[in-house]
Amino acid sequence: MRFAVDAHAIGRHLTGNEVYVRSLLRSFAELDRESDFFAYVSESGAEQYIPERFQIRHVAANPYRRLGWDLARNLRADKPDLLHVQYTAPLFTSVPTVVTVHDVSFIEHPEYFKATRRPQLRLTVARSVQSASKIITVSDFSKAAILRAYNIPADKVHAIPNAANAEFRPIGRERAQRNVRERLGFAAPFVFSVGDLQPRKNQIGLIAAFSRLMLEHPNLKHHLVLTGKETWFTPKVHEAALTSGFAARIHFTGFVSDSELLELYNACECFVFPSFYEGFGLPILEAMACGRAVICSNTSAMPEVADGAGILFDPRQVEDMTRALRDVVLDAELRARMERLGLQRAAGFTWQRSAQATLDVYREVAESGLTASPAITPAEVGFGGLKRKK
Repeated sequence: MRFAVDAHAIGRHLTGNEVYVRSLLRSFAELDRESDFFAYVSESGAEQYIPERFQIRHVAANPYRRLGWDLARNLRADKPDLLHVQYTAPLFTSVPTVVTVHDVSFIEHPEYFKATRRPQLRLTVARSVQSASKIITVSDFSKAAILRAYNIPADKVHAIPNAANAEFRPIGRERAQRNVRERLGFAAPFVFSVGDLQPRKNQIGLIAAFSRLMLEHPNLKHHLVLTGKETWFTPKVHEAALTSGFAARIHFTGFVSDSELLELYNACECFVFPSFYEGFGLPILEAMACGRAVICSNTSAMPEVADGAGILFDPRQVEDMTRALRDVVLDAELRARMERLGLQRAAGFTWQRSAQATLDVYREVAESGLTASPAITPAEVGFGGLKRKK
């Protein structure tokens, strides 16, 4: 069989989307040595993350050119049995599509998106979902949300969970702490969080909870480290840190490499994930796999991922987040118990298992004899997106 994967996210620091496609491709190479795979990449240097025997094709980073022309041109030349994309399929395709939709936060919580981005996502994802042969999502929560949002049969959607990569594991903690100390310039214990600096990730709420805990317990010497790509929302998060009263203890690392992230997970005293909404919440598993106690939100898919191995809180209530932080920071016995439970929980997820389930979906589509949905006509395509049919 011949499978094509839109891997344009690789090398672009697109966090979850990039981790997802890189992890699948690596596992595909281990699990399926007979099929032909085509990886469509955009960034220079992305080739290093593609398994050696996979065929690589270059497509534009610009989404209009990639979705409007490059993918369709490569599909005609490569003639795969299907194309796997995340969220948005090309405008014109000669093969069936499998679409991964990690979540529909742009529908359920449009306030987390720029005004110009909301309608574009609503329209392009809806078209991709309706025309797809199969849809993959990453949790039962997201499957239910997709079925609420779109009028599609339940058996069209497959919930296949993410996993922490094998690189995320316990390492020498003293060495990790020493390396982090040298990079960040402090030797105190620290609370750690990962996520792009954007409204949905709720770093402002975490800063408020951390500051309240430090005020309540002035003997604590803890710092707060926030790792994640900067966005348009970054100035507001930085302002919250500056006005918190503990600015000297709050550190922003920006985007970091996987090796640096591994050290940060291992060096921290505990990990906090205060997001308002997640289709999965992969950092929860990554921190658990590194043997760290996890505190996370009780909303969306996060309780499903943590499943009793994390301390939950209401992300809308700073007092509740502070309570969870207090419990874990002050109680070493509780912290050790959560570390043990987290390691057990993370071990239940593997990319090999997720990739095998994804390959099963591929084969179901390829063997069904399905053809591509009717192509979108040029009249439906407008500047900056698609026009609605009248």
